[in-house]
Amino acid sequence: MARLTAHVVPVEQVTAALEASMYALFERYYAATSAAAFHSDLSTKSLVILLQDEVGALRGFSTLAVDEFEYAGTPRRAVFSGDTIIDHEFWGEQALAFAWTELAGRLKAQAPDVPLYWFLISKGLRTYRYLPAMARHFYPSWKEATPPEMQGLLDYLASTRFGDAYRADEGVIRFPESRGQLREPWLVVTERERDRPDVRFFLEHNPRHGLGEELACITELSAENMRPLARRVFEKGLAA
Repeated sequence: MARLTAHVVPVEQVTAALEASMYALFERYYAATSAAAFHSDLSTKSLVILLQDEVGALRGFSTLAVDEFEYAGTPRRAVFSGDTIIDHEFWGEQALAFAWTELAGRLKAQAPDVPLYWFLISKGLRTYRYLPAMARHFYPSWKEATPPEMQGLLDYLASTRFGDAYRADEGVIRFPESRGQLREPWLVVTERERDRPDVRFFLEHNPRHGLGEELACITELSAENMRPLARRVFEKGLAA
């Protein structure tokens, strides 16, 4: 039985007390941040996925924004993931992955004929590993080269949101000063983990992740691009 329950709420419904609890959890795992910076980032998002335990205590969350734009002459939509954290005592729980994927299906159902993408920036290994767990094709990847159209789209989204901080030649977002970086205990990568191709790829392509640099990533959110379990959850959202 899952120990966490997920709830999706509009950012406007996040009270001051809830935001304080979110920041307290976030600050336990991330350095080089502040309550003011956290509030500023939260104010640019549209939805929050909250994770609560059996007694209702906050154990994790993920913020996201839904962007509508035009690229190469066609309308597109992108889900941008913001601050995300899960209490380490609950690592391995799938409540966030399931809730996020079902939400993606509901967002796709809003405009089924408009391509929908997940624009993800990752300064943590665990965040990057959501991509191969969910999608068949995602970029950048150790499995295949990034198609030119997807690279162009990724460059567009990253440069639009982050400006000169996005280094297209490296595929990373490098701020003049860190806007949040994992604290030392959570940066440890075991030798066993380093043997995994996804882990090696992330470490090679974002070697300064420990300083808060973000790897820019993208995948299309469509049923055809989902792995079997993720597809079932995504289609549940489509039919909701």
